[in-house]
Amino acid sequence: MKRIDARAHTAASPTAVHALLRDGSTWPEWGTVETFALERPGPDGGESVGAIRNFRTGRYFMREQIVEIVPDRRFSYALLSGLALRDYRADIDLTPSGGGTDIHWHTTFRAKVPGMGWLYRRVLQRITEAFVRGLADRADAHVD
Repeated sequence: MKRIDARAHTAASPTAVHALLRDGSTWPEWGTVETFALERPGPDGGESVGAIRNFRTGRYFMREQIVEIVPDRRFSYALLSGLALRDYRADIDLTPSGGGTDIHWHTTFRAKVPGMGWLYRRVLQRITEAFVRGLADRADAHVD
């Protein structure tokens, strides 16, 4: 099992950060994805647990399912398809800190192709760091 870990701090509240995570349409604005589409709403409507979200970056088309939501504390998703990975799960934990929020984005996965996990880990570490920095910067931009 490979692990990725990235952290950032924002002056924004956990509520503001969580709202950005829950709204996939904002991800192309602050993340490394180019497009977003909601393939299937969750049973509770919209981007709730069970929803399937699609993201495209270049030639990569990723399908992800929201697997856990703890309001203002955690947002988690699993990759369904799009990369040569299995058992991919990302958890984004939000902790109030210093009048703002500490963001901890951590991921686990296995490579489908033996011996390629190190390469995926290296590339996904950089992408995850860009996501967490972008999320923190976007949240900061809306702090009064």
